[in-house]
Amino acid sequence: MSKVTVSAPKPAAGTGVYDHINHAEPSGHGNSPAAWTCVIVMLVGALIASIAFVIANTPIFIVGSAIMVIGLIVGWIMRKAGYGVGGSKLTNSGH
Repeated sequence: MSKVTVSAPKPAAGTGVYDHINHAEPSGHGNSPAAWTCVIVMLVGALIASIAFVIANTPIFIVGSAIMVIGLIVGWIMRKAGYGVGGSKLTNSGH
């Protein structure tokens, strides 16, 4: 056995994926009616698809998958309607 120390190569400075991210601005976590509706509808679809997968029922699995796609569409429509993060329907009107 040799007693030579082995070390991993060190990357050059400034080559990371996250080098140009501004951490001063909060990124938000999607706390909006659009995001919550999207997630809830998609969870229901995933539950249906999971149960259908376990009982080996292809038509119900496809329905569950379609519900997940519908959840994405509903979330996108609600965001465009102003119910997303920073949307016009969620701003305080001063009343």
